[in-house]
Amino acid sequence: MKLQFIELDKLYVDKANMRFAKRPPDVSDILPSVRKRGILQTLIVRPGDEDRFGILAGSRRFRAGQLIAEERAGTGEAGAEPFQFPCAILEAGDDATAVEASLIENMARLDPDEVTRWETFVRLVKEGQSPEEIADTFALPVLAVRRTLALGNLLPRIRDLYRRDKIDAATVRQLTLASKARQKDWLGLWDAPDTHCPTGWQLRGWLFGGQAICARYALFDVDKSGVALVADLFNEERYVADADAFWTAQRAAIEARRAAYLEAGWTGVEVSPASEHFQHWEYEKAPKRKGGRVYIDVRASGEVVFHEGYLSRKEARRIARGEEPASEQPKAVRPEITGPMQTYIDLHRHAAVRAALLSRPKVALRLMVAHAIAGSHLWRVEAEPQQARSDAIAESVETCRGETVFDAKRRAVLGTLGFDPETPSVCGGRVEGPDGDRLTAIFFRLLDLSDAKVMDVIAVLIGETLAAGSPAVEAVGLELGLDMARWWQADEALFELIRDKEVLQLIVAEVAGNTVANANAGEKGATLRKIVADHLAGAGGRIKVENWVPRWMTFAPAAYTTRGGVGTVRAHAKAEAARPVPEQNPAPEVTSEPQALAA
Repeated sequence: MKLQFIELDKLYVDKANMRFAKRPPDVSDILPSVRKRGILQTLIVRPGDEDRFGILAGSRRFRAGQLIAEERAGTGEAGAEPFQFPCAILEAGDDATAVEASLIENMARLDPDEVTRWETFVRLVKEGQSPEEIADTFALPVLAVRRTLALGNLLPRIRDLYRRDKIDAATVRQLTLASKARQKDWLGLWDAPDTHCPTGWQLRGWLFGGQAICARYALFDVDKSGVALVADLFNEERYVADADAFWTAQRAAIEARRAAYLEAGWTGVEVSPASEHFQHWEYEKAPKRKGGRVYIDVRASGEVVFHEGYLSRKEARRIARGEEPASEQPKAVRPEITGPMQTYIDLHRHAAVRAALLSRPKVALRLMVAHAIAGSHLWRVEAEPQQARSDAIAESVETCRGETVFDAKRRAVLGTLGFDPETPSVCGGRVEGPDGDRLTAIFFRLLDLSDAKVMDVIAVLIGETLAAGSPAVEAVGLELGLDMARWWQADEALFELIRDKEVLQLIVAEVAGNTVANANAGEKGATLRKIVADHLAGAGGRIKVENWVPRWMTFAPAAYTTRGGVGTVRAHAKAEAARPVPEQNPAPEVTSEPQALAA
C-alpha cells in the first residue's frame, strides 16, 4: 500500500464499496468540516481502468469534495488548484479483498466515548478554539460540542462513573444542574449501601426538593420577574429555584388572562386546580357566540393549558334541545375563593378527617370496602377473571361445590347492597349517588349495615379479588386448615388433563395400591385413567376410594416427582418464605393511643 494525492477527475466509487449506490450519499454533516479543513482522512482506493482509481472506502468524503469543487467552479475562482484527495492505494487484487477493506474502514471504527471527547475538546479550547470551530472541525452540531464541554462542570468521579457506564446520560444531565456541594451529596448517596440513590429523571425532584418547575411554562417574563432560576449546563432548560415565587407570579398572570377572556366576551372562564385536569371527552366544542366557555387547566408542573370554546356535554345537549338558548346562559361569576385557597381548605379538612378515623375503625372499614367496590382515581381493585383454557375446565369450576356456595353468597350480598343479583361481581358494582358519586353512595349504604353484614360483604369481595394460583391462596388455605375433599371431587376434566405416564402410574398406586399399579405398569394412559376413575366411583368391581385429592391440590400441596414444575408447590414455598419466624422471647406488646382521640 502506498499513499498519494489523486485529483478528483481520476476517482470514482468502486462497485465493491459497501456504500456504492446510484443515489449520492447525504454529506450535510461533514460538508462544513471538509469545506473549511479539506479532506483529512485518506480514501482507500485500488487501480482501475484508464489510469483511474476506484474508491473502496470514503465515498462520502469523495461526494463532499465533488460539491466543493462545483461551488468553486460556480464562484469562478481563478487559478484554483484542482481538488485532490489523500489516498491509500491497494495493490491490484480480487474483489473479496476490496470488499473486506471497505467493510473494515466503514464498520470497524467506534466513536470515542463522551468523556474522551470532552478531554479532546478541552485541549482544543485551551489552544484557543471556540465551540463553533470545534464543531466545524469534527462536523458536529455546536449544541453537541457545548453539551460535551458541560461535562467539565461535573466532579471527576462522576465523569469516571459515566465513562464506565455506571450511570446513564439522563443522570449526568440532571447532575449538571447541581452545585459541586450537591454533587458531593449525591455521591454520598451513591456510596451508601442501604440508601436509595436517585438517578435519571428522579434526580430532578431530589435536586429541587420536590417537583421541578420548568421556566418555559411561565406565563410571565421570568427574566424581568426576579424569580431565581437554575439552568442546566447544556443550555437547553431552565428551572425555577423558588417555587412559591413562581406560583405567585403565575397565578397573577392566570388571573390577568382570565379577565382578558371575560372582557373579550366569553360566557365564562373556569380555572381548574392542579389536582384536576380538563378531560376532553367530557366536553364538546362550542363557539363563543353559542355560549362556549374557556377552561384554564393548571398543572402541578407549572404548565397552563387554555381550552377555548367548550361546554360540558350535559349543557351542550340541553342547548341543542332548545331548553335554554345560549344567549340566556348566565355569565360565570368570580368564585369567592381562589384555586390555591381551595387546595388549602381541602388538605386541612382531609388531615382532620383521617385523624378522626383513627378512633372510628368501623367507619374506616366501611369506607375501605366502598373504595374496593367502587374504585376511585387512587384505588383500582379488579375481580379475578377465572380464565379457563377450555370449556371443560370452565364447566368443571362453575359446577363445583366451592363455586356454587360462593355464588349463592355473592347474590345475597348483591341484594344487601341494593345491586342487581345478576351483576357478575360485587367488585365494580354499579350504583349512582345524587351527583354520580357511586363510592359515596355505597359508603352510606354500608353505614346502615350491621357489622355481620359488612363482614359478609368483605368475605365475598376478597374472594372475588383473590388472585388464583397466588401465594395468598396458599396462606389462607393453610391458615383455615382447608380440606379440599369437602369442596372438590375428581371429574372427567381432571382425568383428561393428566397426560404424564409416570404421574399416572403414581396416582394409580395412590388410589388402587402398589400391586395394581405394578400389574398395569405397561398399560396406556387411557387404561390407567380408567382404573383411577373406577376406584373413585366404585365401578367395575373395584373398591371405592373416598375423599381422594391429588397431591397438587391439597393444603399443603406436593409434587409426585422430583421434576418440579408444579405452580401450587411454588406458590406454597413463597407463602412459607413470607411467614415470620417467631421470636424466642417476644417483647410485651405496648400500645399507646392518644387519650383525647380515643375518647
